[in-house]
Amino acid sequence: MSALTQEKVIIAFKKLGEMLNNPIDILESSIYAAEASNPWFTLENVKKSILSFSEMLNEQDIDKWFETANFAANPKKVGLILAGNIPMVGFHDVLAVLATGNIALIKLSSSDDKLIKAVIKLLIDVEPAFQNKIEYVERLKDFDAVIATGSNNSSRYFDYYFSKVPNIIRKNRNSVAVLTGKETKEQIANLGYDIFDYFGLGCRNVSKLYFPKGYDIANFYQGIEHFLPVINHFKYQNNYDYNKSIYLVNAAKHFDNGFLLLKEDENLTSPLAVLFYEEYDSLQDVETKLTAQEENIQCVITEANLQLKHFNFGESQHPKLWDYADNVNTIEFLNAI
Repeated sequence: MSALTQEKVIIAFKKLGEMLNNPIDILESSIYAAEASNPWFTLENVKKSILSFSEMLNEQDIDKWFETANFAANPKKVGLILAGNIPMVGFHDVLAVLATGNIALIKLSSSDDKLIKAVIKLLIDVEPAFQNKIEYVERLKDFDAVIATGSNNSSRYFDYYFSKVPNIIRKNRNSVAVLTGKETKEQIANLGYDIFDYFGLGCRNVSKLYFPKGYDIANFYQGIEHFLPVINHFKYQNNYDYNKSIYLVNAAKHFDNGFLLLKEDENLTSPLAVLFYEEYDSLQDVETKLTAQEENIQCVITEANLQLKHFNFGESQHPKLWDYADNVNTIEFLNAI
């Protein structure tokens, strides 16, 4: 087996991007296995995730991304503790390690232990030299660096356990949307994807809305009404029913359209099937508030001219290769170890 080079990695990534454009054709058994083992991983959501990676791995963006990646002459072993909240959410970290010529020690989440393996197998089929760059582990040992994604609780353990090596430790984050009241119905409809893709389980999903004072919430609900079928998923409906009952019992003021609850709250993290919201007087006030909470926010979705990195409505779950989680540049980190 010939040695892996950066040129071979680039060619393989481009080929993989093309292959993932037809997920059912090439990953049918793995897709259905993932759905069977995790009720949140519906056929629609698994296909959506795979297609988002196909979209990400386009020829032009791969060439641009690799301009920033050094290919390690002395490969390091990088431990990856992957999340499993949405399908294939940890795959970008795998791509980054391979793009820099390092060795990925992969600790899969039990919630997502089928799809990533299947896609990596496709990559090895395209370029067999990847075989020596990937190892699945149950427990990390003999590693030179770590990228670990988990909850706020697990991050404290990660910080302690991995403190002696270069590391990226990711905690809980949430995404927010800022409305101005001038949005079209189509823009609000697109915002629905930022809210409901993957049932709202991802850190890139909107959990908090900012409305201008006096905003008619009926406009928001009308714009997202075509997402009504989300309530047909039994686990989502269980969360909706539970949170609705809590609000009713406690006589908590809230809005309800039959599948999504809105509650005024300063917190960023809302329960599933609930969005928190705040009203604002000026966009400058919102910008100040979001800047102060920058470490807790993954994405800001808005059409407003804010001096913050933000995405247009409907784009939060379609990141580019360089839209790094927690705004920490993984390639720069790997270049430096």
